[in-house]
Amino acid sequence: MLPIELDTIRLFAHVLAASVWVGGQLTLAGLVPGLRQISDEAPRIVARRFSRIAWPAFGVAVVTGMWNLMEVDVADTSSEYQVTLGVKLVIVALSGIGAALHAVSSSRGALAAWGAVSGVTALGALFFGVLLRS
Repeated sequence: MLPIELDTIRLFAHVLAASVWVGGQLTLAGLVPGLRQISDEAPRIVARRFSRIAWPAFGVAVVTGMWNLMEVDVADTSSEYQVTLGVKLVIVALSGIGAALHAVSSSRGALAAWGAVSGVTALGALFFGVLLRS
């Protein structure tokens, strides 16, 4: 069996947290139409419950992401890597901001718009994270 190292645990925690953040948003987006058929309150109730899991996951992803960065010798990376990293960091921030604005929105239009911003940028952050590891 391969040895389990701290790097493996760090990366596992980061990927798990990102999976909860991104996958949960995609799942919730798919459930909303059905939840609306149950009641107008159902999407809000489910979203509140999801936020109890999603925000801690986002926090873990940010903390483990910073930890991942501390393990990279940026001076030894290419300018392409650094630009990609910068793009990822901006996209992660936009995902968190979009989710926060979604959480405080009250109109259906704002909920849809900020939910879409958060979801699309979460997918983008996931993509750029994979790109950085390749």
